Amino acid sequence: MAEHQDGTRAAYDGVVELYASLFADRLETQPFARGMLGTFAELVRGTGNVRTADLGCGPGHMTAMLHDLGLDAFGLDLSPGMVGHARRAHPALRFDEARMEALPVEDGALGGVLAHYSMIHTPPEEVPALLAEQVRVLAPGGLLMTSFFATEGPEPVRFDHKVTPAYSWPVDRFAELLAGAGLFNLARLVHDPASERGFLDAHLLGRRL
Repeated sequence: MAEHQDGTRAAYDGVVELYASLFADRLETQPFARGMLGTFAELVRGTGNVRTADLGCGPGHMTAMLHDLGLDAFGLDLSPGMVGHARRAHPALRFDEARMEALPVEDGALGGVLAHYSMIHTPPEEVPALLAEQVRVLAPGGLLMTSFFATEGPEPVRFDHKVTPAYSWPVDRFAELLAGAGLFNLARLVHDPASERGFLDAHLLGRRL
């Protein structure tokens, strides 16, 4: 796991300012994703535990959006460059470096976990371990929202992402992984892509059993 993570970290460290500028709109141009994020935040608030981790937070735009939606959000990212940018851009919020397979969060502490396209660079065989770690830090009844590129084929597809190689997933296959990790699948949204890449965009929302 460490080898591909080292490559991903180096790749994102090299594009911090460009990446941040491309996503500065904070989903203003993506109504479907924005709607799912609002639903996620509402459900997390309903648990009474608003502490929420934004995993793979990048430049911090999604963490800030979660904060604006009433959550006690903090960001974790593999890239020190991204974490540094997020701290400068959003000084009132907390951002730390972390690996997704070993989150610096106590068991059952969170009401919500957001993994917004943050597992797309993970080889498929390693994704179940990341989901298990995300479930570990969720309180019973806590919510996980994950977003990824979707493919209509039967297997994950490796492709050349603009930053570093990534994978698209069959939606049913990813939903099965969530169920296997101990999540009840509450909702899914699959829609036309917001970019020229051509994959569908998928958002899955699950609740810890």
